[in-house]
Amino acid sequence: MDGDSGCKLVIDLILQYKSFLVQGALTTITITALSFSLGLLISSILTLIRFFGERVANAFTKIYIDVFRGTPLLVQLLLIYFGFPTIGINLDAFTASVIAIGLNSGAYQAEIMRTAIKGIPEDQIIVAKALGLRDRHIYLYIVMPQALRNAIPGLVNEFVTLLKESSLASVIGLAELTRVGEYMMSATFRALEAFTIVALIYLLLSYAFYFMSRSIEKRFAIPGFERWIR
Repeated sequence: MDGDSGCKLVIDLILQYKSFLVQGALTTITITALSFSLGLLISSILTLIRFFGERVANAFTKIYIDVFRGTPLLVQLLLIYFGFPTIGINLDAFTASVIAIGLNSGAYQAEIMRTAIKGIPEDQIIVAKALGLRDRHIYLYIVMPQALRNAIPGLVNEFVTLLKESSLASVIGLAELTRVGEYMMSATFRALEAFTIVALIYLLLSYAFYFMSRSIEKRFAIPGFERWIR
């Protein structure tokens, strides 16, 4: 097969399955956005516990992070989708995917936030306490505004990572972008062309979010400092 005929096959496949590809891409973006949001909520809770929790609570956060970072996301996804029904919790493929990826992302985002908070000079905390500010005020008005800005690059990378990891949802039958590629391959027996198209769409989406994030980073980025967190 020469290059011209290969390109023509790819274009023909895109035109033939464009509606499925668009829907698959939208599903992928939706899973990514919801999973990232769930992970951000979880990481915020874990970060709060790290600041204000007692020893037992802090131990729980470490266990959570170690478990979800130390086991494969695919295993976590299969456990939630196929394992939970045995205890009476039945989830559809979309919901199971969002929960599994979100729980996993929460552990990684918690570490991103921890590192970002360590970028805040300890002198600021000491001065704030000397001025009589309470811990919650220090956290809300001094620590978090700076930490979120420090965390932007890491959070952006995590979002792009989730965009790619959402392809694991195809294993449980969710019709996201990778699954659409499998449908195209089954219908046309053109595996090379089908998954080339899928790969290109992932690449375009990744670069689109990357360039969008660059403007956010430039607007909110601050110089790094010595880091502080308990």
